[in-house]
Amino acid sequence: MALCILHSLKQQSMETLLPYFLFFLLSLIITFKLFFQTNHKNLPPAPPPLPIIGNLNILERPLHRFLQRMSQTHGHVFSLWFGSRLAVIVSSPSAFQECFTKNDVALANRPRSLSGKHIFYNYTTVGSCSYGDHWRNLRRIIALDVLSTQRIHSFAGIRKDETERLLRTLAKASRMEYAQVELGSMFHDMTYNNMMRMISGKRYYGNEIQVKDLEEAKEFRETVEEMLKLAGVSNKADYLPFLRWFDFQNLEKKLKSINKRFDTFLDALIHEQRNKKERENTMMDHLLYLQESQPEYYTDQIIKGLVLAMLFAGTDSSAVTLEWSLSNLLNKPEVLKKARDELDSKVGKERLVNESDLPNLPYLRKIILETLRLYPHAPLAIPHVSSEDITIEEFNVPRNTIIIANIWAMHRDPVLWNEATCFKPERFDEEGLEKKLVSFGMGRRACPGETLAMQNVGLTLGLLIQCFDWKRVNEDQIDMREADRFTSSRLTPLKVMCKTRSLIHNLNFK
Repeated sequence: MALCILHSLKQQSMETLLPYFLFFLLSLIITFKLFFQTNHKNLPPAPPPLPIIGNLNILERPLHRFLQRMSQTHGHVFSLWFGSRLAVIVSSPSAFQECFTKNDVALANRPRSLSGKHIFYNYTTVGSCSYGDHWRNLRRIIALDVLSTQRIHSFAGIRKDETERLLRTLAKASRMEYAQVELGSMFHDMTYNNMMRMISGKRYYGNEIQVKDLEEAKEFRETVEEMLKLAGVSNKADYLPFLRWFDFQNLEKKLKSINKRFDTFLDALIHEQRNKKERENTMMDHLLYLQESQPEYYTDQIIKGLVLAMLFAGTDSSAVTLEWSLSNLLNKPEVLKKARDELDSKVGKERLVNESDLPNLPYLRKIILETLRLYPHAPLAIPHVSSEDITIEEFNVPRNTIIIANIWAMHRDPVLWNEATCFKPERFDEEGLEKKLVSFGMGRRACPGETLAMQNVGLTLGLLIQCFDWKRVNEDQIDMREADRFTSSRLTPLKVMCKTRSLIHNLNFK
């Protein structure tokens, strides 16, 4: 009886509230439609949004593939509503160029996000901060003190040494016959050591490394992996603030944990470098030297932000590009043979290729370019946000709109690229085609590490082709599926068969 009464009261309560709820919902829909249709004329086409959430309900992962499918329906410039926030997706080179030539200053800002707040020191790192004096100072430091041509050249010995350590490891495993190796972890170890030696003079991977350093490096890499899974533009809590009230999907808790781990690692690194008896030719030592004369600007937080940006952008990107490059070559043995013939002809069989040889190896460069076309490190460029009203291909784009460039879609557009999904390095024989690649971005916020990345990948890939014979583990093609992350990592680590060539037996790697 009591249950019946409670049920009756509950029913009456719901019936009483239902008209109010329907009125509230109708008001939201009317307000939503009036706001979006009256205040914003000639926006890029978009699927119909829902009240409050906009188009967040239709997003699918991986996001770059979903946005490509949407562009086939709505055009190369279309829009989505992330909550009440407008996002414009650009998927054509002409629109991309318009964004970052004509509208470059207006699109030089970054949108605010939970990852920018919690991981990137409250939007103060070079990749997360807004355009202005602070950003200009950071770019100046990078251009003059961190990634200058002279400084990159001064670290050539480190890159050579780390690559030759990789060669020795592979040679030891495959001296007499083919041996199976897993290259993904080897490439990450090498690029991480490369970057850490340039930054701090320390190696973190290898037989001689202390357990403490190995543990630090392992935790740092795991933290980066976790961060890459959470990064991107599809975090709903960035656009629906009420989700933060109860920390939807524990996102904020996870980001705070990542920040704490990063910060602990970087604090220890600065402390160690500051207390060294002698200064070395490292990026961090140089920044600490500048801190002594300009402590108000070269703060520990600024230095940590610069180091974090270097590690985040400079390790994973080169490693995954190497992994995709060799994957492509194993699926196209004729391309691998052509690259080896070029190396044997231009460098010879008596010495190892070095960085000074790279300008004379055009086909090797085309292999890397074609890999970057099909598998750009960041399939979706880091988002920009408009600081004023602009137009993109005659569509109106209001102030405070998020701009997302789908680099992956642009690089696979069949209108621009013949056999767009095929791996064909020879396509870059066509003059001017390289300019259609936008893997490193465009405009004032383009990636400043392009030169360093191309040298790292070029030297390592050249040496791997020169010194080893490669083949697949079985007759099947290499699996080319990508993982669902902010970066275009392979879904499965690359396992291959390798055997030393006669060239390597005659060298002592001195």
